[in-house]
Amino acid sequence: MKEPLIILCPLRSFSSVVSCMLGEHPEAYGFPELNLFVAETIGSLLEYHRNLDRPRWDGLLRTLAQLHEGLQTEDAIMNARVWLQNRKKWTTKALFDYLLEHVDPKMGVEKSPATVMQVQDLERAYRMYSKAHFLHLTRHPISAGKSIQNQLQIKAQAVKNKIDNLEKSSSENSDEDEPVEAIKRRFKLNVDKLIDPHKIWLTAHQNIVRFTDSLPPGQSMRIKGEDLLSDPDLYLPQISEWLGLSTDLPAIQSMKHPETSCYACFGPVGAKFGNDYKFLEEPKLRVGKVKEPLIKDSKHLTPDQDLFDAVESLANRFGYL
Repeated sequence: MKEPLIILCPLRSFSSVVSCMLGEHPEAYGFPELNLFVAETIGSLLEYHRNLDRPRWDGLLRTLAQLHEGLQTEDAIMNARVWLQNRKKWTTKALFDYLLEHVDPKMGVEKSPATVMQVQDLERAYRMYSKAHFLHLTRHPISAGKSIQNQLQIKAQAVKNKIDNLEKSSSENSDEDEPVEAIKRRFKLNVDKLIDPHKIWLTAHQNIVRFTDSLPPGQSMRIKGEDLLSDPDLYLPQISEWLGLSTDLPAIQSMKHPETSCYACFGPVGAKFGNDYKFLEEPKLRVGKVKEPLIKDSKHLTPDQDLFDAVESLANRFGYL
């Protein structure tokens, strides 16, 4: 069984298109978001998802459905959910090993932005797979920040709408099972205040840099997502060579068609996502150079000068101006 490739990046960093591209190499298999490294056991993983306003288990359910039944239908998703419920005592490493064995001899490609937000989750990934390859994928802080902010606003509005509906129903039904305040705590989201997207970007990349700097030489690679998408013919062979995969022309051409991944489309009811929704709407690789804005143009987006300076410094280290 080959050691996996684990892509490290915060949300909104081209990870869906990149993981599908790499996963379409004939010697690789691209998983959607599995989010396995946020917990030690399947039981605690399921509990983690239950505490989110929108569970992030779509990718895992779609993967199990695809590997078990060869298709992703509503029934296959239900079967995958039952399969997980019956294995709560399994470790998440045992679960990922199970998935990797199913795609062997191909190399599994994993990407879950949630992994990089907590140091202990990165450490868990390394403890479980100390010989894995780690690809640090970056995106310009301005474009990433705007995309994160947009997603947070959509998420906050959805939560507000849900709470408003619950408050209305509570006033009409005093026997409401769960008080609205308890629901707000369960969502772990202050619906009146959005997180600064630059703080998310900075926290994630600081965690990744500290982690990758501690790895042996050659175990990690950093690449700007803009560079990879702008010139895949240059960078895909470099990544493939680093991974020990074939660099022949047919392999590189296959990687330029992420839309051929069985996860590059919306899933059935019960597991619709697993990858970025914008990518799922239009999964093809776009031809042309990806533009990079100037960092100074985003200063007005962050009132915290220290935060902005830290973002600018780290972005410069990554090659952004």
